[in-house]
Amino acid sequence: MWILTPSGLQPPAAQALPGECPHCHRQAALTPVSTPGFEVLRQHAPRRVGIVFRCEACGAPRFFRYTVRRITDTRIELATRGQELERAPERYPYSHLPAAVARLFREALACHASDCFNAFASMCRRTAEAAFAELGESGRLRMFDGLEDIIALCELDAATAQRLHAVIFGGGDPRPDPLPELDADTAAVLLEAMKDLLYQIFVRREKLLRTLRMRRFFVAQGSDGPRTDRDGAGAPQGHAGLPAPPPEADSA
Repeated sequence: MWILTPSGLQPPAAQALPGECPHCHRQAALTPVSTPGFEVLRQHAPRRVGIVFRCEACGAPRFFRYTVRRITDTRIELATRGQELERAPERYPYSHLPAAVARLFREALACHASDCFNAFASMCRRTAEAAFAELGESGRLRMFDGLEDIIALCELDAATAQRLHAVIFGGGDPRPDPLPELDADTAAVLLEAMKDLLYQIFVRREKLLRTLRMRRFFVAQGSDGPRTDRDGAGAPQGHAGLPAPPPEADSA
């Protein structure tokens, strides 16, 4: 546990690395830079306190809230694990999604990062409806088959599978089905299901098309493809020293 004394803050004896930094997306040690005063806490005896840490990887501040376990005249004991008030967002290749789908899914992931699971379910339904509008009925059937594959591969129970179907396919006019209540576990399953479905429908297609365009470019130039470090040529090069298309970067 964390121990606050008149001389300062003492970390736990065995402190694990915190989660991913929401600023640099790395795991690094944290250094406390702003702690509450000992006498103030002893006088007011709050149930929770806040501590500001500095990420040693990027220097950005990270804010944690800790439960106060015990207060004495000489020390204040805090819980070992605190709740970070700013969560790292899910990273996803939004650039491969249609604009409307990307905008709604970004908001859905923001809801999940804030533990707003029912709002997350609502935004997932809106994301699915935007995808259906983009793909048409054939795309809706492909997503349905994709969800069935996920349910079978992950051996999801019937109740969870029913909730996933209700969220993703329960919308539409004129009378959409009511959204089910989601807990943290079901929301986590829905998160991974949506990421996989959108990847299979949109991202995989765009990446394949991009690769095919690149290959056809090199074929048209009389080369089999870009040369890489494994070919002993250093950076990727196209025909006659032409640079290959830049590597793709997923956005956060």
